[in-house]
Amino acid sequence: MGDGVVTLFLCGDVMLGRGVDQILPHPGDPTLREGYVRDARSYVESAEAVNGPIPAPVEPSWPWGEALRVLEEAAPDARIVNLETAVTRSDTFEPGKEIHYRMHPADMPALAVARPDVCVLANNHVLDFGHPGLEETLRSLYRAGLRTVGAGRNADEAHAPATVTVSRTARVLVFALGMESSGIPPGWAATEYVPGVAHVVEPSAAAAAETVRRVRQEKLPGDITVVSVHWGSNWGYRIPREHIRFARALVDGGVDVVHGHSSHHPRTIEVYRDRLILYGCGDFIDDYEGITGYERYRDDLRLAYFVSVEADTGRLAGLRMVPLRVRRMRLEPATDEDRDWLRATLDRISDSVHITLDPDGALALLHPAAAARSTASPRHGR
Repeated sequence: MGDGVVTLFLCGDVMLGRGVDQILPHPGDPTLREGYVRDARSYVESAEAVNGPIPAPVEPSWPWGEALRVLEEAAPDARIVNLETAVTRSDTFEPGKEIHYRMHPADMPALAVARPDVCVLANNHVLDFGHPGLEETLRSLYRAGLRTVGAGRNADEAHAPATVTVSRTARVLVFALGMESSGIPPGWAATEYVPGVAHVVEPSAAAAAETVRRVRQEKLPGDITVVSVHWGSNWGYRIPREHIRFARALVDGGVDVVHGHSSHHPRTIEVYRDRLILYGCGDFIDDYEGITGYERYRDDLRLAYFVSVEADTGRLAGLRMVPLRVRRMRLEPATDEDRDWLRATLDRISDSVHITLDPDGALALLHPAAAARSTASPRHGR
């Protein structure tokens, strides 16, 4: 923290399970129950077929690659990731789900190496191996000294915020929600007596009001509040109007940053009332290399978001985004062409802001205060 500004690192889905788990030092059982793939090692083979051999077993730092250097240089005050995998040895495959993600608990160093301050668990893979898998996930993260939010042993625990103290006078409060539109089964909702996730059926006005109520109950003067939301489809740039209304209602109610994820590629960026709304951060770590059909979205490109906010007001002070690309299940520096493509794409799909390319290769939000005064809505239907 410096000059009264708090900087947050945000990223999209961190999927250390399935194929990524198989290249780590302690891979779990590779058995899958997918329609066409029955062995998680097939995803490793697909990645190698596209970009070359992976020297498995790799060091725990391998999946993060260049991102670790980027994080060290940026030195954010809080690191927030969406951990989209169960951390378990359980074989209790959740029935009715096509895709299941798990990483072996012995490979926790592959998460801890990035030093996340908050691991968001309100997503559609944390209960892929049922309640036993969720309970082992929570135990594993607790033993590693990692904070969680968005899932718990009951509803109160699932909805409770994670708190990161960044100075004597500044805290970051992180709330998390998972919506049915991202593929979270309704039965995964935590209740008074049943473990699960902080589940929201739809982005309604009532759901926004309930979230705001929880935020106001916990927020103290000077606190910075982040609501991390797992929602929406995997592909495409269209932002549903109800998502826009929901995100803006959160900001109207006192939320400083809306951290959206679930899409496999970055989506619209909006500045509303001097607050940042990220509708979809895209995947950060996954095992999708070699999977075809969506090349036009360039899901091989990833973004590390560094959000700076004023400590005393929560207003957006700046946004830098560092482009990376995945090769052999490892994050590498993006090329000049990659950066240009990301800048042009984000600028095209984000009506109310303009994205520039800095001399160091990072993307930046141009004049966020001026952008905040724009009343234009994010594009629909692209």
